[in-house]
Amino acid sequence: MTQSLIFATANPHKLTEVQAMLPAHIRLLSLADVDFVGDIPETEPTLEGNALQKARYIFERFGKPCFSDDTGLETEALNGAPGVYSARYAGATGSQAEKAQANMSKLLAELSGASNRKARFRTVIAYIDASGTEHLFEGVVNGAISEKPCGTTGFGYDPVFIPDGYHLSFAQMPLDEKNRISHRARAFGKFAEWIE
Repeated sequence: MTQSLIFATANPHKLTEVQAMLPAHIRLLSLADVDFVGDIPETEPTLEGNALQKARYIFERFGKPCFSDDTGLETEALNGAPGVYSARYAGATGSQAEKAQANMSKLLAELSGASNRKARFRTVIAYIDASGTEHLFEGVVNGAISEKPCGTTGFGYDPVFIPDGYHLSFAQMPLDEKNRISHRARAFGKFAEWIE
């Protein structure tokens, strides 16, 4: 039997990527699918707080099982920055691609000349079931920031993140390979296992 879950995202790339990670009987509904228009607040100082805030906001409006995720790129040399501010690091406006480009440029400029390029991607999922009970799942992948962007697939910081044990950036990897090892895959793997 198909189970529908509202995924609190307006990002079609993320929706496609996550749908591929979940069991076939789980059907994701985007914010557009439930006719939600507007912005969801993301004002918490942590990934956990933001993920819960977004899921609660949608659950309060629709009363249906829903989940949200928040992902941050955390770099050692910058004391964990951009972290929870990853999506709006450069403060740029415009398309997703323009914002991603501005964020990457700022990150590379701040790491210019740094010998420590260690970083990790961390995803936190907040799921609220039909009864309103909240659950959290986390996934982490360690790696390093490249000197310049490489690759054309993926989104966000994918062109500058090289996971440990690989010579390719996330943006150079085939989607199925990235989905096996990414922070999001690890978090959604835990989520999928639990929901089954």
